[in-house]
Amino acid sequence: MSFTPTPIPSRTQFVLDAIRHAILTGTLSPGQALVETELAAQFGVSKTPVREALKTLAGTGLVVMSQYKGVAVRRVDADMAREVYDVRLLLEPEAVRRTVAREVPLQAAEEALDRADRAQDRAERALANREFHRALYLPCGNPLLTRVLDEVRDQAALVSAVAWAARPSWEREATEHREILCLALDGDADGAALALHEHVGSFIRRAFPEDTDRTSGKDSA
Repeated sequence: MSFTPTPIPSRTQFVLDAIRHAILTGTLSPGQALVETELAAQFGVSKTPVREALKTLAGTGLVVMSQYKGVAVRRVDADMAREVYDVRLLLEPEAVRRTVAREVPLQAAEEALDRADRAQDRAERALANREFHRALYLPCGNPLLTRVLDEVRDQAALVSAVAWAARPSWEREATEHREILCLALDGDADGAALALHEHVGSFIRRAFPEDTDRTSGKDSA
């Protein structure tokens, strides 16, 4: 028996996209309360689409819901950051290796880096960087692998948004992105995977050193 997912109503999708964008670009800070009535008034909708959007965001790990404290943007600490990036280190390099080995066109990745270079602000650059990473792992040929990486994508973006707010490093990351893309365009699957592994690993080591034990509330590898 096949199953077709129930589409999200348009108003809920609108609210969902707006809140996610605000979180991932730092407009809404980690720990900030998300009040249904205030959000409903802001977006000109009833509380129902807001409530459904917040439930979806809780499922992706971007917000936390508490019976007593309400809903808030998820806080980022070293343990959470390392857990998310550990998944990326285990899976994303292999996905990229498979993409390159399949010799698929990488135009989407090139275009994403061009958008990042032309970005006028941190938010625009972060979104372009996210699209670059996804454009490299999406054609890997394993839909389950891409779904898992998509599921941690928002949490990884939240981690990097917090890290960039504290210690901007986009110039270094832009250089690393170009190196990864050059290896991929040259057909060096193992080299591209290794460069990506080092790129992701070095980012999390810089942002959250092993001796970090403080909670941080403060764009994107």
